[in-house]
Amino acid sequence: MPRLVTIPLLSATVITLVAACGSDEAGSGVDTAAGAGSSEAATDELTATLVDPAGAEVGTVTFSEEDEGTQVSVEVTDLPPGFHGFHVHAIGVCEPDSANPADPSMTGDFLSAGGHIGAGESDHGEHPGDMPTLYVTDSGSGSLKFVTNALALADLTDDDGSAVMVHAGRDNYANIPERYAPAGPDEMTLNTGDAGGRIACGLVEDPGQG
Repeated sequence: MPRLVTIPLLSATVITLVAACGSDEAGSGVDTAAGAGSSEAATDELTATLVDPAGAEVGTVTFSEEDEGTQVSVEVTDLPPGFHGFHVHAIGVCEPDSANPADPSMTGDFLSAGGHIGAGESDHGEHPGDMPTLYVTDSGSGSLKFVTNALALADLTDDDGSAVMVHAGRDNYANIPERYAPAGPDEMTLNTGDAGGRIACGLVEDPGQG
């Protein structure tokens, strides 16, 4: 089973809910398409610049190779306080007010990034793209650092690239007790963990290229 190791931070209060793994959505008002990353060029670090639907930069994410897996480091600012779903999505395209590739009739901010990495292979909570929850303080800032063996750098730079996503609400990882849902979680819960809309997106890129 994929393993996440959370690394404590010294910044303002950071609460990390650790889960196992991904499926579901940086644009500047101008459509931004990912240069599909190439896994052929070896690299030991990838980055993503998070932007909100208006195109304002709100954070950075860095992926780097470690002995135990891939270390993910997150720094965000100017986001709503509280817990936010944090995932890696399967398509490196971050466009505001865009169509869902799987269902063009659905439109919304950053839907162009498709679902989590690993969607369709298992339910939410077990996707390789499922990351620990991101906590944002009352000041609008947040930090998160962890190591995962669910994703390698090469997984983030396949032909259609990938994107990091911050959601409007917290992620329940489809962990709904049977007393609340006797028939089990519904399809949306199984796909997204009810994390809500997509409020920040960043293309995963190799800083040594371009």
